[in-house]
Amino acid sequence: MPATDNQPFPLAELAAISDARYAWVALLLTPLAAGGQHDPDAAQGVQADHPFQAALTLLKTPGAFDLLAPLDIVVPVTAPARLELAQLSSLPVNRVLLRVPAAACADPAAQKKLSAVADAGFRIMIEGVTAGPIATLCGARALMMDAALHLPPVVALAGQPGPHLASHMRSEARLQVCAQAGFSWFTGDFATNPERHGDGDNGSAGDGTTRKRLLALLGLLARDADTHELELLLKQDPSLSYHLLKLVNSAAFALSSPVHSFSQAINVLGRRQLQRWLQLLLYARQQDDGLPNPLLPLAAVRAAQMEALVALQGGDRDRQDMAFVTGVFSLLDVLLGMDMTEIVAALSLDLDVVMALLDRAGPLGDLLKLLDGGAQADAQRRLALADAGIDAAAFWQTQLQAHQWALQVSRSL
Repeated sequence: MPATDNQPFPLAELAAISDARYAWVALLLTPLAAGGQHDPDAAQGVQADHPFQAALTLLKTPGAFDLLAPLDIVVPVTAPARLELAQLSSLPVNRVLLRVPAAACADPAAQKKLSAVADAGFRIMIEGVTAGPIATLCGARALMMDAALHLPPVVALAGQPGPHLASHMRSEARLQVCAQAGFSWFTGDFATNPERHGDGDNGSAGDGTTRKRLLALLGLLARDADTHELELLLKQDPSLSYHLLKLVNSAAFALSSPVHSFSQAINVLGRRQLQRWLQLLLYARQQDDGLPNPLLPLAAVRAAQMEALVALQGGDRDRQDMAFVTGVFSLLDVLLGMDMTEIVAALSLDLDVVMALLDRAGPLGDLLKLLDGGAQADAQRRLALADAGIDAAAFWQTQLQAHQWALQVSRSL
């Protein structure tokens, strides 16, 4: 799909927005600025409307909203005074929130434009705290704020119906503090900074006994062990066994009669699918507080996108499987609370997978760095994509497909 105005097809990050129980409810769309860093939230300057125009290009991709359903999309509007309702005509009003920097809302022209957009049914989310009645004048109903260290005044949250989004959540504990303060949506790297609760025999991934069992199972999967060996180990792990049977009996497989045994489950899934689902099921176990593990959909996104990228490169089925493994295993150090070198040493993995996991080296490592994102500027990422033989529009399509699959996985598990 060509970009508008002869500009390169935009690159963007999709960050998950969760509720207080870690279920995904929306995605924060952040296009990368042409200069390299994420575009600032200033309302002035020649590039001020770049994020919004880039977001429009991305979201006009055929089927984009279908692939990301039912999630809402938070779209950046850095220059609201220039916003025209006609620009939003292709966007579903019930799926889009327009994210506007608080500083831009002081402009009466911006207030008038935003109020008209709100009257048309679009939701306005102000990033930052505005003074006086500015939020009301803009027709805003939601607040977004970096709440890593500080909370907004109570009146700022109470004055709008929400949903209010707390960004930069670096721990589950901070997320819960913000939930008590009135936020209901959360984004940040809290999922990859889990809080360990000791080594008691509580079935958590941090438990020494369970950790050894998981590594043993991963080892069996890596060497393509026979069904009997897998079945024996599965029987020792009630949580994993439960999730496997729940998966096979889910609507995703539409079986005529329920499956009650591991051997049946293995036969229904087939060896290849069994390996893939078990690798993801490692992330499905509940935490000590009974909440689902927020790492699960992240691992699913990485696995699916790695596979899709290798497919774009013309990789065969075996190569795609290696890419899938690389993606799903790239968060095992977080899940197990172990150094990745220890994990790799316990498994029989292909050298390309080992290089990618340990050093982000080799062809799979280069693709994994693309998924790590964050520190990579726009120009760096474009160069990496060119080296990999993948264009920006195709990369965006893999992002959409990977998030769709992660949503399906979360529903099935």
